[in-house]
Amino acid sequence: MVSRVIPVDPFDLVIFGATGDLATRKILPGLYRRDLAGQLPEAARIIGAARSEFDDGAWRSEVRAAITEHVPADRVHAAALDRFMARLSYVRVDATGEDGWQELAQKMRPGMVHAFYFSVGPGLFGDLAHRLHRHGMNSDGCRIVVEKPFGHDLASARALNATLAAHFDEQQIYRIDHYLGKETVQNLMAVRFGNMLFEPLWNAQYVDHIQITVAEAVGVAGRGGYYDKSGAMRDMVQNHMMQLLCLIAMEPPYAFEPDAVRDEKLKVIRALDPVAPADIVRGQYGAGNGHASYVDDVDNPKSFTESYIALKAHVSSWRWKGTPFYLRTGKRLRARTSEIAITFKDPPHSIFGEQEGQRSNALVIRLQPNEGIKLKVTIKEPGPGGMRLIEVPLDMSFAEALGPGAEDIPDAYERLIMDVIRGNQTLFMRGDEVEAAWAWTDPIVAAWQARGDRPQPYDPGSSGPEDALMLMHRDGRRWREVRP
Repeated sequence: MVSRVIPVDPFDLVIFGATGDLATRKILPGLYRRDLAGQLPEAARIIGAARSEFDDGAWRSEVRAAITEHVPADRVHAAALDRFMARLSYVRVDATGEDGWQELAQKMRPGMVHAFYFSVGPGLFGDLAHRLHRHGMNSDGCRIVVEKPFGHDLASARALNATLAAHFDEQQIYRIDHYLGKETVQNLMAVRFGNMLFEPLWNAQYVDHIQITVAEAVGVAGRGGYYDKSGAMRDMVQNHMMQLLCLIAMEPPYAFEPDAVRDEKLKVIRALDPVAPADIVRGQYGAGNGHASYVDDVDNPKSFTESYIALKAHVSSWRWKGTPFYLRTGKRLRARTSEIAITFKDPPHSIFGEQEGQRSNALVIRLQPNEGIKLKVTIKEPGPGGMRLIEVPLDMSFAEALGPGAEDIPDAYERLIMDVIRGNQTLFMRGDEVEAAWAWTDPIVAAWQARGDRPQPYDPGSSGPEDALMLMHRDGRRWREVRP
């Protein structure tokens, strides 16, 4: 099965921070792949904007090298690469000054979709928005894309939203969270709302608990300066994991439309109960297995910042009252994996008696690696000798189920950038949604800062601190194993 490619309207896409890591690793290789798939119209143009002293030719050379490095070799074709290079031009722009802005404005062609990707630090968002407005590039049809972090707390998020709103309308602002662009995350909505099979069971009456895990095998070396001011709670839980929780817990929207979906997500965030200190475990990886410790990676021996967090949350809604949501994320864990596991309750009575093989049904949505969906069911073990029960998966990995062409499914950034060009905000966060997430997060962070809690140490290559295991064990449950 080959994914259907729907071309977008002609556009001028300006990438601020065009020489930075995100642009060279994700944005530009992703745009090349969309061009290779035939999704970019002939008139599409991509304009790099940064402080580096490049001309068109020098920047094209940098982009060519980035695509060669980050796109599989069998997808890098000379003719396609040359066609993509012809779309590129470069303008040296000073985000905090006036250099280059007039030249950039002159490059914007009338009648095209105009999109501006802020692939820069959040400290420059306000300067970019102000100068786009000042130089007349904030027309009604234009869009701006802003990367996380969307503030450091509620106050800064409100200030950032106010700054952007001074120059652009809310329908022009695309707050991008790449997790929402993952194929499996979107399939979560399809599984829930496109199949009668699950929706009647998707509530506290039938679901025992839900686990959301985002585990990373790498440490924070290379981004320690940012991470030590953020930590796992602000870097992952407040945005990525919050979005996953919302998609699981939300009510069916009246339509698959931007505000309909985002209205329902906002209701979930506002229904989240405050989290008790006993329901939070913070950790910090130590040294071992040839790796430096967290405090060495961030060059701060007195750091109290967490590289791991696990917590139990509750949603006070008719659908979910009493059902716990267990969230955990961390660096330098046993494997890189992200998954959502919906564990259903046991049958009220087992006609088979106590059998070791009998397990609760679980629907597991795997986000990375090897995207797919797995349903665990109990069956009889084949063979004579009585009714022996075993657990087996009904497994759908995208690579196997979709067959040839599955490797051409767009990655998250590819899909989301195309949605920006289409003007579709469904998979992007709204300003009030961001602020509501910070309003829930801030008291949690403030409480442990007031107590002076130090994160618990854990071994690199493990599944996290021991107390995280107890968070589940005391409820008579167990974390799913962290494995590739």
